[in-house]
Amino acid sequence: MAFSQQFLDELASRNDIVDVVSSYVALTKKGGNYFGLCPFHNERTGSFSVSQDKQMYYCFGCRKGGGVVNFIMEIENLGFRDAVELLAKRVNMEVPADNTDREEARRRQRVLALNKDAARWFYQNLSTPAGGPARDYLARRKIGRKTAMDFGLGASLDGWDCLLTAMQEKGYSKADLLAAGLVVRNQKGRLYDKFRSRLMFPVIDVRGDVVAFGGRVLDKSEPKYMNTTETIVYSKRRNLYGINLAKKTKRSNFILCEGNIDVITLHQAGFDNAVASMGTALTTEQTRLLSRYTKELVLCYDNDAAGQMATQKNIELLRNSEFTVRVLSLPRRLADGQYVKQDVDDFIKYQGPAAFEAALGGSVNQVDYRMEAVAAKYDLTDGVQKIAYAGEISQLIAALPNAVEREVYAGRAAERAGLTREAMLLDVKRARDRHQGRERRQMQREALNISALRQPQDRAIRYTDMRSAMAEEGILRLLLLDVSLADRCRDLAAEDFSSPFLGKVYRLLLEGRAQGGGMSLTALSGACTAEEMSHLTTLLQKPESLANADKSLPDYIRVIKESAGRRRGETPADPLLAAQDRFKEKKGYGGKQT
Repeated sequence: MAFSQQFLDELASRNDIVDVVSSYVALTKKGGNYFGLCPFHNERTGSFSVSQDKQMYYCFGCRKGGGVVNFIMEIENLGFRDAVELLAKRVNMEVPADNTDREEARRRQRVLALNKDAARWFYQNLSTPAGGPARDYLARRKIGRKTAMDFGLGASLDGWDCLLTAMQEKGYSKADLLAAGLVVRNQKGRLYDKFRSRLMFPVIDVRGDVVAFGGRVLDKSEPKYMNTTETIVYSKRRNLYGINLAKKTKRSNFILCEGNIDVITLHQAGFDNAVASMGTALTTEQTRLLSRYTKELVLCYDNDAAGQMATQKNIELLRNSEFTVRVLSLPRRLADGQYVKQDVDDFIKYQGPAAFEAALGGSVNQVDYRMEAVAAKYDLTDGVQKIAYAGEISQLIAALPNAVEREVYAGRAAERAGLTREAMLLDVKRARDRHQGRERRQMQREALNISALRQPQDRAIRYTDMRSAMAEEGILRLLLLDVSLADRCRDLAAEDFSSPFLGKVYRLLLEGRAQGGGMSLTALSGACTAEEMSHLTTLLQKPESLANADKSLPDYIRVIKESAGRRRGETPADPLLAAQDRFKEKKGYGGKQT
């Protein structure tokens, strides 16, 4: 373990999980637990629970769970040691040194320091003769010096190893540059700068660290945009361009747009609440980050086919979230007698900030936007297409959770198509009945397939012997309730477990007992992945009684050892038991999974 069990236990006891989670999630006490909206997936009804007694969290929707360290690791996108250090700082605890984790922390800090120095170097290049093309590009885009400085814009030079040489002179190694994604190795093994002859955009996270870079070409070469690949400090899914500045906005919402230049143009025009996802596809991790600062998003993508597709995709991702979602559709611009597509930068350039403010105020909610998109597909003067329109729009309206919303939008759809309100409402009701019927049948299939429900979500820890795994889960539940029961498991080895993951947890619990104590979820967090901790928390939701331990513990041990014996060929298979297992597997009650 990276830290002693005693240290981790004290850390957990001084960081009450309800207090910690409450700083990120609004919690309401219901019975013995606290509930709120899950910060790890989109939902409107709170299925996220926090147990003060067990000092753990669990979401009944996405099934993520764990202890207080896991929560900080997930919500802040931190490694184990960094999460421990954050919690220790919160309660003024001194963190003991650990050589292994210290080395990883050193590598992270080294990459962050390198990124910061590289960003300064790129920025300084803007003022040199070699930075002329980048300055000319900024002038064409009407991006002022102050804005360029606020965003730390810079220029990479027209040479194969300019950055490599400059950073080596500062004391960074080739390994450091590779780890930061700033250089690339060719087939002959030689290193060269990843970014050359580009306008550079540092990607800065909410803590103010430069975690990555984006680069735009200054000529007609390809690719037009290039971004840092995943590194020890950067995950594309977990970051938003401009979030370091937008988090300070006084506006009530965030504008989500397509590219870096859009964000910069909006900030310069006074819309300091603009951010962009790293690519057009929004991720759940990015919505989690946004939820810390706002509950209303305005989607403002280009008005071409790709932008409309991105808008629809993001609306779907946000459909059941806590966010209020609005869409700002930029009108096409008339040029030389033709209406051409227009992005945010074009709109601000030709129409001005006041026009954008007016458009922002007139942005439509996501339902109106989707209804407009459906209507645009059909000629509503044609009878056949009118019927097709009614069928598609009914499905959209039927999916709305609120009955009043369904009635209002059904009325609008009917009026648009020249149909009676009653006919449209009937179509909506039929579509809703079909949808609910499909959901009921799916739930029934899942309820019957008990074996599938018992399987971990993560395929890497799926069970191969369901009968043994259920007993192994029971052993862990009992030991986590009372670790002294480990004294009665002397004949049971971790190698007897059919699930490597459950065997690992069992071994850790025995080691904790041997050290004279137990093993908390906080201590287990350092040895388990996020997926493993979520599954461990899932199995802890199942009932287990210490009062019945005298009977259940020997039963669990017997089942595990019998299964282990059969796997090793030491115990002949019981024909009756094998037949029972085949019957249970066929009916979905359990049995061996392959």
